[in-house]
Amino acid sequence: MNAQPEARFDVDNLYREESYTDRRVGTLRVLVPVKSDGGADPSRPTLYVGQIQVMTPMGALPITFELDQAKTLAEAIAGFGDGAKIGIEETMRELEQMRREQASSLVIPEPGGGRPAGGRIRMP
Repeated sequence: MNAQPEARFDVDNLYREESYTDRRVGTLRVLVPVKSDGGADPSRPTLYVGQIQVMTPMGALPITFELDQAKTLAEAIAGFGDGAKIGIEETMRELEQMRREQASSLVIPEPGGGRPAGGRIRMP
C-alpha cells in the first residue's frame, strides 16, 4: 500500500485572503502575509491577484492573473484591466499551443471511405 504524503501548511508562507468584486467584471484577491499566530507579517509584500471569466463556446473559462506591480488596493484596481488583457492573451496562446499539440497527435485513415486499404494508417 502506498503511503500518501502528509499535507502540511508552510508556516513561513501564510496569507490571509481578502476578496473584492464589482459583481460585473471580476474579482480581486488580496493576499496579506501573516505569521503563524495570525498577526501581520510586514517583512513580506501583499500580493494582488485578479480573476475574470471569459465565455467560450465550451462555457466559462476562468482566468487568473497576478498584478505584480500593484503595491496598494487602489493600484491593483487601476491595473486590473491591463492585467486581465495580458492574462487573456497568455491563456489564448496556451490554448492554441495545446490545440496544435492535440491536432498533431490525430490519426487519420487513408482516403477512399470505409476501411483503409491494407490497414495502413497515415500520420499527418
